Amino acid sequence: MTEGLFILTVIFVAYAVYVAVGEQKATVKSQEPEVQPEAVKLPVEQPKHEVIPKKEKPPIPSSAVIKKTTTAAPTDEVIAKKEKSPTQSSPVTKKTTPAASNKKGLRNPETGEVATSYTNYRFTKRWIKDALVAEGLVDKVYKNNELDAATEAKIKAAMVKLEGIDKYKV
Repeated sequence: MTEGLFILTVIFVAYAVYVAVGEQKATVKSQEPEVQPEAVKLPVEQPKHEVIPKKEKPPIPSSAVIKKTTTAAPTDEVIAKKEKSPTQSSPVTKKTTPAASNKKGLRNPETGEVATSYTNYRFTKRWIKDALVAEGLVDKVYKNNELDAATEAKIKAAMVKLEGIDKYKV
């Protein structure tokens, strides 16, 4: 019984202190002088606008307007391209474009997957590591704890050779 009375007394004292501290914070804020925005008005000069005469554009000849409207109509070539389905396009034309030949990466010949980031051997995809071994460029697939500076240099040279092999080019 006395323990319950003690706990209620502690809670009441804590509440009283909380209220007293809250009132002190409120009186400190209210004692600070507030600056009224209307009392501190400074004269503001209005910028003087200069009138700049507008240069008139020469009138557009009507023939130019006619040319613009006639070229907006779709031609037979545009309609034919729209009607052509994507399955009819030739895969040879896609591979021979200059943008495709400038891409950097390795292509998995079995699945067609393209890997573009393989500079760090630790994070290189497994099929690239297996391809290095299959092509005879490295002795084995190295574990992360087996890598040192000499092995890393050997692997980087092997990666460059692997990029040169036509089977793995993008």
